[in-house]
Amino acid sequence: MTGALEDQVRDAFAQDGALSRAAEQFRERSGQTEMAIAVARTIDQGGVLVVEAGTGVGKTFSYLVPALLSGERVLLSTATKTLQDQLFGRDLPRLVEAFGLPVRTALLKGRGSYLCLHRLDLARHDASLPERGSLRTLAKIEQWSKATRTGDLAELPGLDERSPLIPLITSTRENCLGAQCPQFKPCHVNLARREALAADIVVINHHLFFADLAVRETGMAELLPTVSVVVFDEAHQLNETGVQFLGAQLGSGQALDFARDMLGAGLQHARGLVDWQQLVAAVERAARELRLVVGKQWPGAKLRWLGASPEGVDPDAWQRALDDLLQAFELSAEGLATVSEISLDFVRLHERARQLAKRIARFALPCEIDSVRWVDVGSQLRLIESPLDIADAMRKRVLKIAEADPDAADGDDEDLDGYGERPARETAEQHDGGRAWVFTSATLGDEPTLRWFTEPCGLQDAEVLRVQSPFDYASQAALYVPRAFPKPNDPSHSQRVAQLAARGATELGGRTLVLTTTLRALRTIGDAMRQQFELLDAEARPEVLVQGELPKRVLMDRFREGASAGRVGCVLVASASFWEGFDAPGDVLQLVVIDKLPFPPPNDPLVEARSQRLEAQGRSSFADYSLPEAAVALKQGAGRLIRRETDSGVLAICDTRLVAMGYGRRLLAALPPMRRLENESDFEAALAALKT
Repeated sequence: MTGALEDQVRDAFAQDGALSRAAEQFRERSGQTEMAIAVARTIDQGGVLVVEAGTGVGKTFSYLVPALLSGERVLLSTATKTLQDQLFGRDLPRLVEAFGLPVRTALLKGRGSYLCLHRLDLARHDASLPERGSLRTLAKIEQWSKATRTGDLAELPGLDERSPLIPLITSTRENCLGAQCPQFKPCHVNLARREALAADIVVINHHLFFADLAVRETGMAELLPTVSVVVFDEAHQLNETGVQFLGAQLGSGQALDFARDMLGAGLQHARGLVDWQQLVAAVERAARELRLVVGKQWPGAKLRWLGASPEGVDPDAWQRALDDLLQAFELSAEGLATVSEISLDFVRLHERARQLAKRIARFALPCEIDSVRWVDVGSQLRLIESPLDIADAMRKRVLKIAEADPDAADGDDEDLDGYGERPARETAEQHDGGRAWVFTSATLGDEPTLRWFTEPCGLQDAEVLRVQSPFDYASQAALYVPRAFPKPNDPSHSQRVAQLAARGATELGGRTLVLTTTLRALRTIGDAMRQQFELLDAEARPEVLVQGELPKRVLMDRFREGASAGRVGCVLVASASFWEGFDAPGDVLQLVVIDKLPFPPPNDPLVEARSQRLEAQGRSSFADYSLPEAAVALKQGAGRLIRRETDSGVLAICDTRLVAMGYGRRLLAALPPMRRLENESDFEAALAALKT
C-alpha cells in the first residue's frame, strides 16, 4: 500500500505530469521516479535514506519534488555554492511555478559570502590596502553596495574570489559585533537569517551546517529544530567537510589578521591611549617566530605532530614560540580591556584575543582520542587537530536531534549573536513521522552497501538505494589505458601524459580536460603542452588553461566558450576540485585524461591515522580505505566526460596499474561501463570518429 505523497510523486513524474511543464526536455525515467518515490516514503515515515544516483538520473528533481509536495519545512544542503545557487535560482523557482505552490524559499550562506557594511566602512579608512588596484575594486564594491538587496558577493561581477579585499569587507564570527553593530538593522547576514527562519524551503551548504555544529553561531541552532526534512546533496563531501570544522585550528594568518584589525581599531578610536604599535609588533613577531621554528619546508607540507611538537621540529624551541604567542595575545587582551568602553570593536577584539589564547592552550595539551594533529606549512602556518571522521558527531549531535527537546537545540542568545526571532511554527519533533534525512550523490562508494560513505558518516543503519545512470556508456564513451607507458613514479611520466593529451587535443581542436593527482604534475603537464602547441599554426593552436592561473569560475567559463562559433577549443589542466563539480556538456569536452590513479597520499597525517586505526582493528587499510577512496575519486573524474544522453567522448587513464595489478579489476568495475580501446590505433580511431 502506497501513501498519498508517493501517489502524488508518481503522478508528477509521469510523461504528461507536472514536470513535463517545468522542464522542456523532461522525459520519464524509471530511475528518477524510483528515487523520488523512495524519498517520498522516507518523508512519510521518517528515517534515513542514502541514495547513489548515477549521472543523468536527475536526482535534483527526485528529492525536490517530494520535498515540495510534502508541505513540510525543508532544509537543503549542498557541498558547493554553485549547486546552492542553482537550486535557489533555477530549480526551485521552476518547480514552485509548475506545481503552483505558495512556498517561500530562502538562500543562506556563511557570513563570509556577504558584504559586511560595518567592515566596508572600516576598509574606507584603512591605510594599508594591499595594492592600488584594490582602491578601484573597493570603489566598485561601494557602488554595488548601494544597489544590492542581498549583499551576496557572488552577485558582484568581476570580483575575484581570491581578492585580498574580501577579508576586509566581510565579517567572521570573531570580529562581528552582532546585535550591537551600528549597521545591525540593514546587515545582510541578519536579513538572510531572518528570511531563512521565515521560509518553507531553505538552501544552505555543508560548510555552514558543520560550522554551526562546531560553534552554534550561524543560525542553524534555531532553524534545524523546526525542519522536518533534511536533504544533503553532493553528500560524498560530507565527511571531509565535517572534519574540517569539528576539530580545532590555529593559524599564524589568524594572528596577523587580528593584529591588523587591532591596529586599525586602535588608531581610529583610541589613538594614544594604548601603545598599539607595541602590542601589534609582539603578535606579529611571535607569529613569525612560530613559522621560523618549523624551518624550510616545501610548500604544502604536512608535518605530523608526534608528542610535544611537529616532526623534525625542536620541542623546546616550539614550546617557547607557542608561549611567546600566548603571551602576546594575553597582553593584547589586557590592553583592549582598558578601552573596551570606547567602542564595541574593542569588545570583540578582546574576545578574539582570549579565544586565540585559549586555542594555543589547547594545542599545548595532548591530542584528543580518535583525533589526529598536524601542522600545515606554507607562507603561513596552520595548527590543526581533526577527528578521523564525523560518525560520532552525526550519531550524537545530528541524527539524535529528531528525539531531542527542541529547547535543548536552540542555543542561547549569546550563541546566536542576537540574530533573528524564533518563529511560532510546528517543530520536527512534533511531526508524526519524525524527521526525514536524505543523503545523495552521484558517487558514494564502489560496493552495494556504500560502506565508503555510510561508515565514516555514522549511517550504517540507513536504507541504501543505488540508481544506475540512464546513459548508454557502451555507445557514448570509450576507455583507453595505454599499455606501453612509463610507470606512475617514473620521472618521464608527466611528459608522456602531456604528449598523449596534446595529440588528442590537436586531433579534436582542444575539447580536452586533463586531471592530475598532484600540483607538481599539473604545472609540468601544462608547460609541456604549451611547448608542443607552439609547433602548430596559430589558428589551429588550442589555448591551454591551467588551474591557479585564473579564478576557477573564469577557467570554467572560458573552457565552455572555447569551442563555440567554430573556434578552436581549449585544454584545461586541473587538479583537486575540478575532479568533480565541473560540468561541460555537449561537444566542448570530448577527451578526459587522468594522469594517475587517485590514491590518497600515504604521508598525509589524516590518511595515515585512518589507515593505522583500520590496521589496529584487524582490517586492511589498502582494501578498506585506500582502494575505495581511489575508486570514488576515479568515478568522479570519469563523470566529467558524459553529462547528457547526446554526449560522446574518450576517457584516457595513463596508469598501467589499472590493467597490470589485481586490484585494477575493482577500480575498472567502479567506472561506467564504457567500451574498451585495446591499443593506440583504437585510441586514434576513436578520436577521429568524434570529429565526424
